[in-house]
Amino acid sequence: MLQNAKKRKPCFLIGFLSMAKATILELSNPTAKFVVLIISNMSGKGKAARGKKAAGAKQSRSAKAGLTFPVGRLGSMLKKGRFSKRIGGGAPVYMAAVLEYLVAELLELAGNAARDNKKTRIVPRHIQLAVKNDEELNKYLGRATIASGGVMPNIHAVLLKKKGDKQE
Repeated sequence: MLQNAKKRKPCFLIGFLSMAKATILELSNPTAKFVVLIISNMSGKGKAARGKKAAGAKQSRSAKAGLTFPVGRLGSMLKKGRFSKRIGGGAPVYMAAVLEYLVAELLELAGNAARDNKKTRIVPRHIQLAVKNDEELNKYLGRATIASGGVMPNIHAVLLKKKGDKQE
């Protein structure tokens, strides 16, 4: 019955439903129109996410820095790698931010390459095209081998026919 429903924009009810989100669905029935209210919780993070923070709630260093990459894991890898006797507190945060930026840049260019090839999924070929077409990424990752990446399409100018030549 809800397969034919058209999803409308979410609205927020006032009063006793102020903490719940209501989505209005309108069924496309030619004889009658029904309005269905689906009430769900605002977020799946418990009562602490509704406004007030719970006392002493722990927050990861990645969340504090606003990053997706794991700061703690990078810090432990820096320590285990024995690159230095001592590792500062800001080093893994900075490293996570740089790596996250590089990955975001590469994924954006690879997504554009996938869209140019009328694909919805990024494959290694799209990553290879993204790296080779970008000057800075090519300088950084130009010597790397990407498995199943292929080569850049290129035809040498000598092999192309000239406009004045006639075929025999």
